[in-house]
Amino acid sequence: MGQYQCTVCSYLYKPERGDWMHDIPKGTAFEDLPEDWRCPTCNQPKMAFVPVEQNK
Repeated sequence: MGQYQCTVCSYLYKPERGDWMHDIPKGTAFEDLPEDWRCPTCNQPKMAFVPVEQNK
């Protein structure tokens, strides 16, 4: 499960945290978010997010 970043406000969606503002439980992959889910910071749709490369 990777992290995704909003291209508008830089909010970082982290699956291990979920999204408490939209009742998304911890452990929910970005791909499993509802299609109408929106950025909790700037209200942009899922299509405004891009995957973030994680350092290993």
